[in-house]
Amino acid sequence: MASTKPIQRITLFKIPKQEDQDKLLEIYRHMPEKAVKDGKPYILSVKPGRAFPDQRAQGFTVAVVSVFSSLEDMQFYDNECKAHAELKSFAKTVHQGAMMVFYESIFD
Repeated sequence: MASTKPIQRITLFKIPKQEDQDKLLEIYRHMPEKAVKDGKPYILSVKPGRAFPDQRAQGFTVAVVSVFSSLEDMQFYDNECKAHAELKSFAKTVHQGAMMVFYESIFD
């Protein structure tokens, strides 16, 4: 059964160097218009930022909330999107840990 609710995705990175954080955040800044499917942007929103220093952050320094209209769009992002492939290529060279979860809100 296909979902009718947007998919919320939270991605966390442990990136120690501020200049590497800056570069990743800049890549995310342009993701909504660079990520295209069938010639059109398909990500509903991308909200990246730096995590506040706090022991509960467990060393994660960058957090991103991305919203997709469907699970299929998120899977396209993971497996076929050229813009996301570029982001992953950079992130792999600078992060010391990453984590991602996705869900449908029970309140929408």
